[in-house]
Amino acid sequence: MAAPTVGIDDMSVYIPQLYLPIEILAEERGLDYGKLSKGLGLLEMAVTDAREDAATMGANAVLDLMHKNDLEPQQIGRIYLGTESALDGAKPTATYILDMLQDHFANSFGPNCFLHCDVVDLTFACIGAVDALQNCLEWAAAKEGRIGIVLASDEAKYEMESPGEYTQGAGAVAMVVRREPRLLAIDPDFGVATRPAHDFFKPQRKVTKLEIIKEVINLLPNLTDADFDLAELEAKLAEGLGVDGILDGNEQHLTLHKSTPVFDGPYSTQSYQARIREALMDYRHRSGKEVGNLLTDFSHLVFHLPYAFQARRMFSEIYMEELKANGKWEAFIERNDLEVPCADNYEDREEYITKCADFLRMVTKAADYKKFVSKYIAPGEWASSRVGNLYAGSVFLSLMSTLELLDEQEVDAVGNTIGVFAYGSGSKSKVFGATVQPNWREMVTGFDLGLRLDYRQEISYADYESLHRCCEEKDIAKLQEGAFFLADVHDKRDNTEGVRHYGYAARAV
Repeated sequence: MAAPTVGIDDMSVYIPQLYLPIEILAEERGLDYGKLSKGLGLLEMAVTDAREDAATMGANAVLDLMHKNDLEPQQIGRIYLGTESALDGAKPTATYILDMLQDHFANSFGPNCFLHCDVVDLTFACIGAVDALQNCLEWAAAKEGRIGIVLASDEAKYEMESPGEYTQGAGAVAMVVRREPRLLAIDPDFGVATRPAHDFFKPQRKVTKLEIIKEVINLLPNLTDADFDLAELEAKLAEGLGVDGILDGNEQHLTLHKSTPVFDGPYSTQSYQARIREALMDYRHRSGKEVGNLLTDFSHLVFHLPYAFQARRMFSEIYMEELKANGKWEAFIERNDLEVPCADNYEDREEYITKCADFLRMVTKAADYKKFVSKYIAPGEWASSRVGNLYAGSVFLSLMSTLELLDEQEVDAVGNTIGVFAYGSGSKSKVFGATVQPNWREMVTGFDLGLRLDYRQEISYADYESLHRCCEEKDIAKLQEGAFFLADVHDKRDNTEGVRHYGYAARAV
């Protein structure tokens, strides 16, 4: 008995209504806008408003998906969320999303309409939603009639003036997963490669209470910590201050969690390159596909894109391996007038390594490689250029970008298989195939990805900085019609501390 076809039936995207042109950020930071736009493909970054977070963006994407497909709450067996922007250390962000959806549908379907819907967060940096997808595909395949929603929702935020700042972005992508999908059938063979790495992470930082007090004292005019009896203060802290405050309690350290990461850009790129190659090898081993046939096995390639041109800049090595395997390497070298460095020509190993790196850059500038990029990779880049990094949603935004462009170009894509290269720092890659189904165009027409990006509000640098520093309490943009928003966070220090309340705006306010 043949295994059932399972895959992605439809997709929806939510992008914040605010964006900052990269040109404005470049001017403020003294950066070369030409290098950012032409070199990295960065044009705009999506910016979350004051009352937006991973939960509201996710809920908005799921709501749009349900309305488009006339899905009722009781039909949905799962909402599995991939995110690295979790709102709590224990309570899944997916439960906040479920709460919003349940309130929204309560009048029509009852207050417990999502009672039997399984929700969970999956976290592995930018690949968590792919993990959720693979899990839900196997669940949907196991029994007829199962419908799940896979969701990616993240805010990619970096410290201001850091080298990651201009790659920021935000948004959510939601997908219906079921048997006999109308959009994409997903190959059950997933190639995977996992190695421990500290290329990008968000550690729990520990600080002593005394360190905090010293820092505050030194910020005050005309005062230093020498003006205080810190030994006596430290003793009081050890005993507990006896007041209801953040410095009270028995713990001598406070744990701080920041949404901005610790990262090593070059190391992260190396990890990305290594993992996708290893995952591709594993995919071939599992699927029986052979090296050298990449460009015939797949009609297009989509990637996790930390910035829009990441894939085209680092895929040249795999591209060369493909040409060597299928006998086209020598013709490529001759046609593009390239000279391959030879180790025998250099006494200094470091010089040889430098020449090899220069050669790889020349490959990316070769006419043949540019044609390859234009056909296979570029269709998945244009949305990233206008949004920025979506972390867990980035690879799916690239997939939607590719499909929408194929629809606009009236390409007959039925039966084509798209190669998906996902990556999450820490680090892991997964590679799989997604085959375009006969009714794909009907589904893609409802994406409205380009339209959504065209109807956003440009903000000033001052507004961007204020939002980045979390100085705003009210939204800068008017809420679009039919959007969830964060109403408040309970700050009373009791058993309701940190409880988040959300609302829904039925019309622009």
